[in-house]
Amino acid sequence: MKKASFALLNLLFLAAFIAPEKDKWVSLFNGKDFSGWTIRGEKVKNDYRIENGEIVGTSKPNSQNTFLCTDRNYDDFVLELEAKMDTAMNSGIQFRSQSLPSYKNGRVHGYQAEIDASTRAWSGGLYDEARRAWLVNLKDNPAGQKAYKKHDWNKYRIEAWGKSVKIFLNGVKTTDYTDTLATTGFIALQVHGTKVERPMEVRWRNIRLMELTKK
Repeated sequence: MKKASFALLNLLFLAAFIAPEKDKWVSLFNGKDFSGWTIRGEKVKNDYRIENGEIVGTSKPNSQNTFLCTDRNYDDFVLELEAKMDTAMNSGIQFRSQSLPSYKNGRVHGYQAEIDASTRAWSGGLYDEARRAWLVNLKDNPAGQKAYKKHDWNKYRIEAWGKSVKIFLNGVKTTDYTDTLATTGFIALQVHGTKVERPMEVRWRNIRLMELTKK
């Protein structure tokens, strides 16, 4: 009963401060070109292309981590998208991330919602790219470890509000974290560096975002 009451109070609190979701969604990708996006990465960059209205990231052997980044920064928001990935690959969705000349010569760093097709099964975990590494893994979240679907599309929902970060994978909560670092930054789609001698692909579609504002 106490848990139910607390959940209700939490919903009422959010309703009092956050504008309603209806009609607030905007698409971050127009399905035709990369207007509003910039590729960032190190010396050997992976490739991005558009196919059937989807963004397709392709790895190159001996490449470094590569990121297709929004030109805009976002503060508080809900981000939803779908991802599908080669089972031998690793990828992620950056958010509240930055590329600064003063930090490792512009290396992309910040929060990442993990896309992990390995037996470790940490998809939906929270990784701090090029900074503090794992913030939330799924070792103690068996339901979260089962949420990722190999060979199929997976729906991610990322909620960033103030110091709170929540990640849902196919409707299962995989991350619920409170932090004191960056509360603003760009969103990016990662193609992880690899030494695998064959190209591998990760696809993203239905990328939409709703900014959260106080009433």
